[in-house]
Amino acid sequence: MMRKGPIPLFVHGVVEYAAGALLVVAPFVLSFDSGAATAVAIAIGVLIIAVAAATDGPTSLVNQLPQAAHVALDYMLVVLFLAMPFLAGFSDETAPTALFIALGVAHLLITIGTRFRAPAEAPATGEPPAAGPPERS
Repeated sequence: MMRKGPIPLFVHGVVEYAAGALLVVAPFVLSFDSGAATAVAIAIGVLIIAVAAATDGPTSLVNQLPQAAHVALDYMLVVLFLAMPFLAGFSDETAPTALFIALGVAHLLITIGTRFRAPAEAPATGEPPAAGPPERS
């Protein structure tokens, strides 16, 4: 599941912080009419920032969440983004519905394209391993 995509892990982290901040301010900038849309956007925005800050990686603040768990949460978040306008009852309001669906699709594409493995963890390419200290018997 954790493959080598074209998007560096650093960029993924920065995009998540930006998406979280966007969700927190979007209800005020886009003048959401629905209280549910406002509450959900702010809650998910804070959640995204917290997960990005806790995930083991270059943009992390505390390195508590393994990358594999982060990937699983990212896919669950995509489903949440796409379903939330209908589950929370604000699908009749264009701005938050469009924002949630666009962020769901964007988050899916970014997650699929992210290089989650560190270079040292990448699968072998058939080249011999680097010489290390001799083994003792």
